Amino acid sequence: MTKHTAFAADDAITAAAVTSQPGRRFTSYPPPTRARGGCRVAAAAAAARQATDPGAVVVAVGSLPELVPRHADLDFENWMEKHPSALAEFESVLAAAKGKQIVMFLDYDGTLSPIVKDPDSAVMSEEMRDAVRGVAEHFPTAIVSGRCRDKVFNFVKLAELYYAGSHGMDIKGPTAQSKHTKAKAEAVLCQPASAFLPVIDEVYRTLTARTAPIPGATVENNKFCLSVHFRCVHEEKWRALEEQVRSVLKEYPDLRLTKGRKVLEIRPSIEWDKGNALQFLLESLGFADSNNVFPIYIGDDRTDEDAFKVLRSMGQGIGILVSKIPKETSASYSLREPSEVKEFLRKLVRSKQRD
Repeated sequence: MTKHTAFAADDAITAAAVTSQPGRRFTSYPPPTRARGGCRVAAAAAAARQATDPGAVVVAVGSLPELVPRHADLDFENWMEKHPSALAEFESVLAAAKGKQIVMFLDYDGTLSPIVKDPDSAVMSEEMRDAVRGVAEHFPTAIVSGRCRDKVFNFVKLAELYYAGSHGMDIKGPTAQSKHTKAKAEAVLCQPASAFLPVIDEVYRTLTARTAPIPGATVENNKFCLSVHFRCVHEEKWRALEEQVRSVLKEYPDLRLTKGRKVLEIRPSIEWDKGNALQFLLESLGFADSNNVFPIYIGDDRTDEDAFKVLRSMGQGIGILVSKIPKETSASYSLREPSEVKEFLRKLVRSKQRD
């Protein structure tokens, strides 16, 4: 394990705990060491590591390759028993939702679009857009993202949806007529962190200047929060980047730092997250304290765990984690990648059309 591994822990979240057997070398996966040299050499580095470990295979995580030991297959099977495929168990999901109103919540990056090197290139396919459109025709549907609300709307381009940007701190209802009778007629708008806008802009300018000397680092302004992306930063620069970010935040005690998949997230220190956004939207739709609602939340990132935990505490609906590797999660089910999310959404539409 390299000295940089802790910095990347949220991109390579620790696999579900497994006790290694005597004489068996267990390696956490994806392996903690990533190629130095950024995105351009990741594939070559994975191939080189495979040459030194013939018992390993190269798989794609997002759009980038990772090396996974073959003996991890058993560990993955154990994890899948706890978090089975939502496609394989689709009929069970339908049975649980029978007689209830499904409300769909979808993360964007890594769920509706693949994880890519350039955040501005995370384009949604037309096939996925059609699948989301189909779901929204039958169920109230919301996009819940860490992105700026306007930016994620420009990716999705469906006016009939609810959008919760900035990790749920910027929520707005459909701008097109909604056919779901429980939805309120007036526009839904919630911005619990609006007082932080000036300081977020100030920190954005400071971080952009301070991180400029680090090749590959980008700072994204998501209106009510900031994202410092380091997916294309050389590994030996990771710690220096984090130190720069932390040094800036020392002057702003009302902001907090969290980590995602090759990204540092800077948010206001308020009690609001994607779980709060889910609860707010359910209330706005008229389902507060209702036993007749079945929320389905699909996401791939650590920030989505807040929503999964809310569903667990409610004892209603399900969380679905999008991941090819075992991760500690409060989700009930799993899907491997956005293509499986698309198929799950299509199956939901077909099941509704049969009714």
